[in-house]
Amino acid sequence: MWKPDRSGDKPIYQQIAEHIERRIAFGELPPGSALPSERKLAQQWEVNRSTVIQAYEELRASGLIESIPGSGRRVSRYKWGIAPKHTPPNWRQYAEGGTFMPNLPFIRRLREAKRSETPLIDFSSGELAADLFPNDAVRKLMKEQPFTDHLGYHDPQGYLPLRETLTAYLQRYHQIQATEASVFITSGSQQSLYLITQCLLSPGDAVAIEDPSYAYSLPMFQSAGLRLFRLPVDEGGARPEDVVALHRKHKLKMIFLNPNFQNPTGSVLLPARRKRMLELAAELGVPIVEDDPFSLTACGDTPLPLPLKSLDTDGAVLYIGSLSKIAASGFRIGWLIAPQEIVSRLTDARLQMDFGLSIFPQWIANAFLQSEHFPQHLHELRQALKARRDLLLESLRQHLPEEISCRRPEGGLNLWCKIRQPISDSRLLEEGIKRSILFVPGSVYGSESGYVRLSYSRPGLSDIPVGAARLAEAIRAARL
Repeated sequence: MWKPDRSGDKPIYQQIAEHIERRIAFGELPPGSALPSERKLAQQWEVNRSTVIQAYEELRASGLIESIPGSGRRVSRYKWGIAPKHTPPNWRQYAEGGTFMPNLPFIRRLREAKRSETPLIDFSSGELAADLFPNDAVRKLMKEQPFTDHLGYHDPQGYLPLRETLTAYLQRYHQIQATEASVFITSGSQQSLYLITQCLLSPGDAVAIEDPSYAYSLPMFQSAGLRLFRLPVDEGGARPEDVVALHRKHKLKMIFLNPNFQNPTGSVLLPARRKRMLELAAELGVPIVEDDPFSLTACGDTPLPLPLKSLDTDGAVLYIGSLSKIAASGFRIGWLIAPQEIVSRLTDARLQMDFGLSIFPQWIANAFLQSEHFPQHLHELRQALKARRDLLLESLRQHLPEEISCRRPEGGLNLWCKIRQPISDSRLLEEGIKRSILFVPGSVYGSESGYVRLSYSRPGLSDIPVGAARLAEAIRAARL
């Protein structure tokens, strides 16, 4: 990220003006583009607001930018105040067009905050911390097993040795019976969901999604034109009777569930509800999409819950898994277990998209899952997650004994917390960013205001108590 050179002879305001001028010249800021406020740039570059104002005035005097009452500053429609011979494309109109919707405002705000060079304590990311990745194991495997596969296109369904390895993995850890023909390799759970919404559903179809749910943070469902209906989640997961009511009224086309350590609540679907959900899927002819990133993250020695798919005798469940939450997000490896007809449909779509994933992550993932390193890594990961969860719960009890209540999950990566006093989600998020702490407001996942999701997998052990103290400050500052 660019920053002014404080050791140089050129005045900082002039450096800023020249930097913005270069971005305009390179087409990064096309004519008509909105420019950030002086306050925002002053914070980003750690300069006085008057310095940014001086830079903007220089650009305005040059004819490169203009001030529009009520709209702030924008890049001039005509560079240097001279009308061009040819009209450039209206990139702003293009950026605001299309059918694929942008991320939610809170998600974009968090992404923007993460670009800051200020050290942050990040409770917003559902990613494992770097010290939880199996880095040593991967380096050792790459050293011991030289890559010998060809570098051309591979099967768009996925690398066959990896699909074969996954059938053994699914049987060992999840009691899921599958063949390599039913395994489709993706770049992660979100690509699996995207392909399902684009290839298996049509605009106007009614789908049931848990409430709250990570799915609400993904505009891909709305981009596909689907009608979303809520399945309230309590400590025992979603209720089958709600599925019956929704189907009677809206004729559901699909049901999306996250039965084990649900994101964000951490709930586990009760055994009786699992059985009934599968019965309903068979009776109604409505498939269940089971998103299962967390089953193997049960804390410490907590028994591993089995996926819904392990009980599926009618082929009614499309099962989604990945390595992101149990190994490393950088693997970019996920899988979808589905009937052959569905696998063929998605493979055909993959041919139109990218001809299949790169061979390298698939090859490394296959070697890792086959190795003795994987079960050892999994054991160490579960112990580490338990330590982080317990430390965060204790830290919240210490700093927010009366203001907040949290469910104690037996696995997953998240705490779902309710703030007892009335509070504005947007104000709370900004108060947190001011204190260099990030978290996700509950409304991102479809809940009402006053909830937050705190992921304990990303911050280091030494950062968790500090983060809890900063959260307490943010909550007290944001109370209505």
